[in-house]
Amino acid sequence: MVERSLIRRSAPHLILIIAIFVIVFPIWLIFVASSRSLPEILNAPMPSIPGSHLLENYGMALVEGSKNLGSPALTMLKNSLIMALGISVGKIVVSLLASFAIVFFDFKLRKFCFWSIFITLMLPVEVRIMPTYKVVADLGMLNTYWGLILPMIVSATAVFLFRQFFMSLPREIAEASQIDGASPGQFFRRILVPMTRTPIAAMFVIQFIYGWNQYLWPLLITTKQEYYTLLIGITRMLAVGESQVEWHIVMATTLLAMMPPVVVVVAMQKQFVTGMTDTEK
Repeated sequence: MVERSLIRRSAPHLILIIAIFVIVFPIWLIFVASSRSLPEILNAPMPSIPGSHLLENYGMALVEGSKNLGSPALTMLKNSLIMALGISVGKIVVSLLASFAIVFFDFKLRKFCFWSIFITLMLPVEVRIMPTYKVVADLGMLNTYWGLILPMIVSATAVFLFRQFFMSLPREIAEASQIDGASPGQFFRRILVPMTRTPIAAMFVIQFIYGWNQYLWPLLITTKQEYYTLLIGITRMLAVGESQVEWHIVMATTLLAMMPPVVVVVAMQKQFVTGMTDTEK
């Protein structure tokens, strides 16, 4: 009995350790490769401990970039941040306003408007991407930040989640604000938004990661290197034909691309968990 009990207690920890190793080991190899010179990486087997070129490689990646690309990681990092922040903030603002109108205003075809938004969840991005590209191209927004952000700021998921949260609020709150003489805009800004801060924080984390990991849309509308995001830049670094891939720069850029989402998740972990598990009404 004692042995069985010990095995039961040890098995979850052992599985967790194996899972952590499987996840962390590739990241460790990326870090090691980013601290080594190109000959050291190409000389198999590559050492498994960090080398002495860490600062040099990251400096080259940030300021100079790969020779075949010509766009430094600092520029691509800025583009990715602008796109991710623009998408996350835009989706939250648009979804809050849409949910507010659907829940607190009584107008014709209100349910039809909501279900028209919600049914877009059934349409994959690939179905909508060519018509969206045509519209963006006709408006002259190719190779612009507006072109990267605006088509992505509508989210049926965020509208649905905020609508469900608003519907769970007591109707007496809206009635009390009307009795106090608050306009709909004042009720939205001063009462509704502060009460929704934890769902907003959770949605920000989700949408920031979603925007940061966008690949297909930036690939379509960016043809100038000054508008490349990090994911596009890494792909371009690998497309060298018969030339040698600068793996030390690629790995340094890859690790840089992983850092902002990790920082956002760690910094907002408490708000994210609260927003997903507690309505805080």
